[in-house]
Amino acid sequence: MKIGIHAKAAFKYERTGIEEYVYQVIKHLAMLDESKQHSFALYTSYFSKNSFFLPGHFKVEKLYAPFLGMETRLSLKMFFSPPDVLFMPANFLPAIYPRNNVVTIHGLEFEYYPEAYASDHLRYLKTHTARAVAKAKTIIATSASTKKDLIKFYNADPQKIRIIHHGVNSQIAYHHKYPPIDEKYILFIGRLEKKKNVANIVRSFGVLKEKYKIPHKLVLVGRPGFGFDEIGRAIDESRYKQDIVQTGYISHEEKESFFKHADVFVFPSFYQGFGMPILESQLRQVPLVTSNISSMAEVAGDGALHVDPHSIEEITEATYRIISDKNLRKQLVEKGLENVRQYSWFRCAKETLDVLTSQ
Repeated sequence: MKIGIHAKAAFKYERTGIEEYVYQVIKHLAMLDESKQHSFALYTSYFSKNSFFLPGHFKVEKLYAPFLGMETRLSLKMFFSPPDVLFMPANFLPAIYPRNNVVTIHGLEFEYYPEAYASDHLRYLKTHTARAVAKAKTIIATSASTKKDLIKFYNADPQKIRIIHHGVNSQIAYHHKYPPIDEKYILFIGRLEKKKNVANIVRSFGVLKEKYKIPHKLVLVGRPGFGFDEIGRAIDESRYKQDIVQTGYISHEEKESFFKHADVFVFPSFYQGFGMPILESQLRQVPLVTSNISSMAEVAGDGALHVDPHSIEEITEATYRIISDKNLRKQLVEKGLENVRQYSWFRCAKETLDVLTSQ
């Protein structure tokens, strides 16, 4: 069987979220013995040879079509030379697609928080998600929460939805002897955008400094996203602005260092289709505060303190409990390690291959 994959996201150097998912799924598909029975075509508009090792049954097909976007290029490829099954790992289908197709839908944040999106982007998301739900032969949902949302908002057929959880990168670099900053710190990693609730993290940090006199800094790791104006204002208005560190995008090696030396990881997002940073935190034995809604409660299990993301008070008190209670920290780390064992990129890739070959 020839399996075609829209693989453009996997070849980006600075990967986050969906890009990391596409990269890890392809990387681990290539390492499965079962994949050797098939050939894989990785469709992309650009390619970096240093991205990852690919065995002989994986071929990169760079789609050339000057002045045409990737979706149009892919549609032309599907018209003239379709694979036996097409895998679209990032939410959408091209205009032309084979009958056997699988689409991964990662979350419906835009349905719950439309105000966190530019109007044209919101229209694009709604239109293409509706089309993917209607036309896909099989849908992969990354959590039970996402499956429920697909049924709720798009009347998706539950029989054609498979839940396949993300994995977590278990290759941790332990050579970071010295912390990236000298002071103790509370850590957030993710795009600095409205739907990630970063403004409330900043406000909660101000309460922690004022009420409990903690010595910590707040480290915000990630690029600015939509709604950063509100976050920037929250930082500028904070009495503790000098204790808030923004790093921008950092490498995977640098991320390991920030995780290793953090006292608490805070991730009280308003919505996540999955929430990969939750597992990264648990794997690296950093006690965690996250939201009690959508997929976050599902993914984190008992290895986190769960809060109402709209409540600055709950975020503040949960964070302080972790900072001040060594026994609680130990319990959360132990439960987090137990929880994270069930998430594997090999398992994700194997279950994905089973879906692709059953079409």
